[in-house]
Amino acid sequence: MTTRREFLKTAAAGGAGLWLKGTGWPRSTQAAIPAKKRYAIVGTGGRHAMYREAILGRYASTSELVGLCDTNIGRARLAQAKAAQAWAGKLIPIFEAKDFDRMIAETKPEAIIVTTVDSFHDQYIVRAMELGCDAVTEKPMTTDEDKCRRILDAIRKTGRKLRVTFNYRYSPPRTQVKDLLMSGVIGEVLSVDFHWMLNTRHGADYFRRWHSEKRSSGGLQIHKATHHFDLVNWWLSAVPVTVQATGKREFYTPGMARRFGLERHHERCLTCPEKAECGFELDLAANTGLKELYLDNEGHDGYFRDRCVFRPDIDIEDTLNVLVDYDNKTTLCYSVNAFNSWEGYLICFNGTKGRIEHKAEEAIYLTADGSVPGALKAEGTYIRIYPLREPGYAGDVWKGEGGHGGGDSLMLDDIFGAERKPDKYLRNADHRSGTYGCLVGAAINRCLEAGRPVKIADLVPGIDYPDYPPMPSRTGPLPMPKK
Repeated sequence: MTTRREFLKTAAAGGAGLWLKGTGWPRSTQAAIPAKKRYAIVGTGGRHAMYREAILGRYASTSELVGLCDTNIGRARLAQAKAAQAWAGKLIPIFEAKDFDRMIAETKPEAIIVTTVDSFHDQYIVRAMELGCDAVTEKPMTTDEDKCRRILDAIRKTGRKLRVTFNYRYSPPRTQVKDLLMSGVIGEVLSVDFHWMLNTRHGADYFRRWHSEKRSSGGLQIHKATHHFDLVNWWLSAVPVTVQATGKREFYTPGMARRFGLERHHERCLTCPEKAECGFELDLAANTGLKELYLDNEGHDGYFRDRCVFRPDIDIEDTLNVLVDYDNKTTLCYSVNAFNSWEGYLICFNGTKGRIEHKAEEAIYLTADGSVPGALKAEGTYIRIYPLREPGYAGDVWKGEGGHGGGDSLMLDDIFGAERKPDKYLRNADHRSGTYGCLVGAAINRCLEAGRPVKIADLVPGIDYPDYPPMPSRTGPLPMPKK
């Protein structure tokens, strides 16, 4: 609790703000206290809990959660109950998705946090802005170029702000890579090789859920790889211009089920007659988090969290190979593969003065299973620098704690903290970065349909340039390499 002495000190410094009612203090000593920013969350699935717990816990002095909204009223009630446990039994109002407008009218949030199925992000972002709210959205910003244009139009018309939560930027090892590139240790980056591996636990999970429907997720090239493309955009301080891609689904298929010795695919794990023999079974009932969030609430909307990863109606790719040309002439060679033996990535930057190699191996987890998402394995993470014609060396990897390699906590502090700290890396991402991160994936989908390269400007023209830190000049003099 703020003391009278602290309030007097604030008043002496010229503070102004809300009057502290009921103190009995003379008006001359009634000093300013900052108003808490009011948030409502739409989408109460696995990812929303991070924001809910942050607002009610660490950032309770700066932020207030005033509403929860979902298409599934059972999940909304569960989120309400979880919030009450953390908030001395107080009940946060809950609303069905059809009452989104009423939630805003009654609870008067200043910002909406969007953690719904990806294909609905634009719907809630745009409507929130039309009703006078800013928005914070989980990645991806949205799922195709038409929805990107809709969001950009709403921002132009309303003047509201959108933040896209690219937490990987905040992860210390990824920030360290940015720091090294900004320092010019390898000069100007001419090409990038980036390969992301999803294992057969986490990777398979995308083929059980709504993510396996391209109309809902845009495929891995949008739902998952928007993180990766944003990292490269930000690491290079550049924007993508042209995209070429190939892709296929060859592992998560009915034929692969038979190759693994199963008679055929089935509808879901819960009722599968062959689940004892299947190494891909997900037992929802065995995990408290998954059971209470999904299994116990199936009756409200019929959503199955444990659908068969080999069923034929999946329409997303499990293998993608991509080439991206950037406006600064850098070329990216990227791949994602969803059935690997380990999870994480290997990226190499080839520059005019050397090469950086960075590997990050992530621990096994499933969304909402109670484990830490994206936690890094220390023994599988490194950064190595290879100067041109000189011995290479390893850097001491910057470390972080918590989800996504320590990125979640740092990002939350940037969103909900009492004051924004100066950030020379410019990690805060808005609609411009969100659009470019999404459009590489959208361009991949167009490539797969048309079989030819796609220009980003043909999808959404006239996108403003994101705020990126300056990088080493591509036109300045270079030292001659040693013989």
